[in-house]
Amino acid sequence: MTVASAPADDFIERARRLLRPEPPGPHEPRSDPKGDPALDEVRLLMNGEAKAAAVLVPVVTHAEETTVLLTERAAGLRAHSGQIAFPGGRVDADDPSPLAAALREAEEEIGLDAAHVRPLGYLDAYLSSTGYLVTPVVALVAPTLSLRLNRDEVNDAFEVPLGFLMDPTKHEIHSREWNGRQRRYYAIPFGERYIWGVTAGIIRNLYERLYRT
Repeated sequence: MTVASAPADDFIERARRLLRPEPPGPHEPRSDPKGDPALDEVRLLMNGEAKAAAVLVPVVTHAEETTVLLTERAAGLRAHSGQIAFPGGRVDADDPSPLAAALREAEEEIGLDAAHVRPLGYLDAYLSSTGYLVTPVVALVAPTLSLRLNRDEVNDAFEVPLGFLMDPTKHEIHSREWNGRQRRYYAIPFGERYIWGVTAGIIRNLYERLYRT
């Protein structure tokens, strides 16, 4: 088996063995430094406490190929418009857990029914440059899923082969100026799609956790 193939049974076995069984607690390290080259810059830029957020990392086990479901955010959004993202968002006060928040957001954004989702575990929390502490929930999604996109939030939903995303040669480090600083971040170009920032960093963390030897 090579990382480029990433078959479903091998992924599930690795996920069950290597993912966190519970979400990271509030007093644990705020991010995995392997996932964001800009971590030190982010800490310098943040003011106050990070805001809690959660995303669903949906892995779809088709018979012929295992994929990861991603979204393209609507162009009219005030923040991160047009960017590639995982379904997810801020953890509300009435959300009992990061998992509940991720499932709620996935239902609101793309109409993904929680009945089609089987959580496998968690990655380390990810600190974003905008001050969010994001808990990624890795889950299997039934290939029979039927989506209903909320066009106010999501322009498109698409799948990328897991093997492509878990190939470290596809993980590039790009940079741009942000708030007067040169920010470095992961980027994973996929055809006409440009996966970057937090989304690419979480994908990198998934690779680091499950496949890096």
